[in-house]
Amino acid sequence: MALAHSARPAGAGRPRSSSRGMIAEAAAELFLEQTYAGTTVDDIARRAGVSRATFFNYFGAKSDLLWLEVDEALAAFDDTLAAAPADAAPMDAVLDALTRLADAFGPGRLPLAVTQVELMGTDAELQASALPRFLALVRRLETFIAQRAGLPSDALLPRAAATAVVGAAVSAAAAWARAGVRRGPLTPLVRTAVAPVCAGYAPFL
Repeated sequence: MALAHSARPAGAGRPRSSSRGMIAEAAAELFLEQTYAGTTVDDIARRAGVSRATFFNYFGAKSDLLWLEVDEALAAFDDTLAAAPADAAPMDAVLDALTRLADAFGPGRLPLAVTQVELMGTDAELQASALPRFLALVRRLETFIAQRAGLPSDALLPRAAATAVVGAAVSAAAAWARAGVRRGPLTPLVRTAVAPVCAGYAPFL
């Protein structure tokens, strides 16, 4: 989420057409200036030059701004799963899908709030708003694994496998985020963390 710097007074509206990216940029500026907790939706809308109603046309909640790039990548994840070769073993397909998901993130694609946690004061909010995304990804993988393995949708093993691989992927992403300017590509870290988990469940699915 790149920040644009200008000489306009703080809080001044922007005489441009509204867009999801512009609102997110305005929010990022404000979060850095006055922290996440100290910024309201009205502040963001004013800085972006849009109405409160327009803000909610693009975002369901203020916390969604912290996950813009992640949500965009996750929106395409079902297509990634659907594209897995029909003859691929369930856990091989999962490993491939998660590494493809990681491919979407280069050094400039990590949400700004993740790399600026202390400055923005977003640590508590990130933890709270991460959980629904974590669980949604688990459910999608659980369904996929169960279908591929020919098991009932509520079977224990697909759920356990999905939870384990998402947890490993999240751990890799967190390590990548903390690495700062020294970080390399995310994909190798995700593969390193997830591959042993997939290998462990593969004989049973």
